[in-house]
Amino acid sequence: MTGATAAGPLHVPVDPALAGLLTLLVALLGLAVGSFVNVVVWRLPRGESLSRPPSACPGCGRRVAPRDNVPVVSWLALRGRCRACGMRISTRYPLVEAGTAVLFVAVAARFGLDPGGAWALPAFWYLAAVAVALALIDIDTHRLPDRIVLPSYLVGLVLLAVASAATGDWAALVRGVVGAAVLWTAYFAMVLAYPTGMGFGDVKLAGVLGLHLGWVGWGALAVGAFAAFVLGGVFAVGLLVTGRASRTSGIPFGPWMLVGAAAGVVVGEPLWAAYLGLLV
Repeated sequence: MTGATAAGPLHVPVDPALAGLLTLLVALLGLAVGSFVNVVVWRLPRGESLSRPPSACPGCGRRVAPRDNVPVVSWLALRGRCRACGMRISTRYPLVEAGTAVLFVAVAARFGLDPGGAWALPAFWYLAAVAVALALIDIDTHRLPDRIVLPSYLVGLVLLAVASAATGDWAALVRGVVGAAVLWTAYFAMVLAYPTGMGFGDVKLAGVLGLHLGWVGWGALAVGAFAAFVLGGVFAVGLLVTGRASRTSGIPFGPWMLVGAAAGVVVGEPLWAAYLGLLV
């Protein structure tokens, strides 16, 4: 029995009302996590505590009241401005919260109806939250902080081990460990061959993504790894053609690794099966 079947989730009859309620609860969880992701993206690169002090307006320094700290809703109610000083609040905040909620629902849709895959939800929800934080930090600072990446090895391994134990699919965990080693080694070789092309932060992130992709399947690993270069390459060419970047411009690759991994998790297995079918 596999934790995430090659064909994707096994669809079983679900009461529409119950499905709607569960979707709402997952979305609310994603909104709450997205709110914390905003804190991580702002504070962690600055070396600030993630828990203290409480959230405050960067303009006037006034603490954000609980009623003004409700994900998305508060931003809409305040029309994107601080209640005290009227300073404009970036649209990034509600977009991150809403985007994280969408990702949480997407993860639930991918794994939640699979009797075995549901055990993998915590692992992939964690990966989704980490992905949003790392993508934004990499865009802002061209860094992938060790404070996020390195603990993700242990967290991912533990959560996926629990999923494998619950389903009896230890082969998935072994595949994930092999996937982590393969992707880490591949990126490390690329850094040695072309040191200016990517950083060692990409290498460390590759191992985390390889762990999760490998757990899903070999097809997810292959498609997820390949998609990162295809999508990142298309984006880079687009910037060059439009004159928004030059050949020497530094373009963060972490976000494309994460988007590629998402593609691998969602469609990697069926795409890989279709590709192998063409070779037969």
